[in-house]
Amino acid sequence: MPSIGNNLKSNLIDAFFACDLKQLQKDYRSIKENNVSKKAFLYRQGDRCSDVFWIKNGIVKLSHITEEGAEMTMTILGKGSVIGCFWNNSASPEVEETVQALGEVSFYRLTIGDFKALMSHQTELAWHIFEEINARKQKVERKLRTVLTQSVEMRVIATLLELSEIFGIKCTHGYALEIHLTQQEVADLVGASRSVVSTVLNDFRSRGMLDYTREQICINDDSLINL
Repeated sequence: MPSIGNNLKSNLIDAFFACDLKQLQKDYRSIKENNVSKKAFLYRQGDRCSDVFWIKNGIVKLSHITEEGAEMTMTILGKGSVIGCFWNNSASPEVEETVQALGEVSFYRLTIGDFKALMSHQTELAWHIFEEINARKQKVERKLRTVLTQSVEMRVIATLLELSEIFGIKCTHGYALEIHLTQQEVADLVGASRSVVSTVLNDFRSRGMLDYTREQICINDDSLINL
């Protein structure tokens, strides 16, 4: 059940995204609303970026290409998430991640200067954005700890439960994820090989803890929590 705090944050974000774009542009001239289709890139690793991207609707994947050429899925983000450049200087640094739409995505794009002005005018909303960015940082740190200390099975459970909490839609099994993830993407999120994660997922399915097709994963969250 969503907490009062989460409902407040959602209401604040909904109210902002419901604003008329022309009105917003009077105060923040750089702001533009963009829409991209599934698999489109908001930006790629190595691009020089000087803007902030604020997800209005949809889900994006953040990934990183290692020096060895392997792609790592770092995290999955949805509505209200803020990504991009947070350096307020004349240089446009190279970004270290690729951001790709997992479905249709709409977002606001604006300069860091206008983003700072917006946050100074919308202080309550700014605090919730700060909380979201901090929660994302903690999630990455938690992922690193679990990779170092937990078995692959426990990491798969933790990842599926986290995804169901953020992107789950209630169904007869428990929660159906509203995003399509390949087994490789799940493996990247877990920090394990695709073959090992595939074995774990197949085992969970045979035990009735989840079901999945090419398009969707359904999670029996009660069974996973009690495992």
